[in-house]
Amino acid sequence: MSNGTINKVILIGNLGRDPEIRTMQNGKEMASFSIATSESWTDKSSGIRSEKTEWHNIVVFSEGLVKVVKDFARKGSKVYIEGSLRTRKYTDQNGSERYITEVLLQNFSGVLALLDSRNSAPSPDYKPSEYKQNETEQKNQYENFDSEIKEELIDDEIPF
Repeated sequence: MSNGTINKVILIGNLGRDPEIRTMQNGKEMASFSIATSESWTDKSSGIRSEKTEWHNIVVFSEGLVKVVKDFARKGSKVYIEGSLRTRKYTDQNGSERYITEVLLQNFSGVLALLDSRNSAPSPDYKPSEYKQNETEQKNQYENFDSEIKEELIDDEIPF
């Protein structure tokens, strides 16, 4: 923060598909997936309920978080994400230049928590001893997270 700016994104959403795990040139793995966040409202004049969904591209470089994504995250999983925004340019299959904005989780600046971990089954590669401490810490840290968010959302719906 030496220049007085902050690039931080916090999202809670659901995976739209199973994560994609790739091995980079340096031999380390990375994970990518999309999550959906939704907001809904009721039009006061018509009473019609509407919903808007936004899709967010997530890229995980942190080795520990890649392992958690690989072993536990699945389509539909509810996740809490903290990362930074990055927009990059790439060339598509037709040779056109495109831009994509992603939420980047790397090193110590990224956070990922599975909010519905007790409902999801681990992959066949799961080794309980590798996660025992992380699961306990995560459970303690985010035990009341859902109820706190629900309380905030209820407060946001008050019409005054």
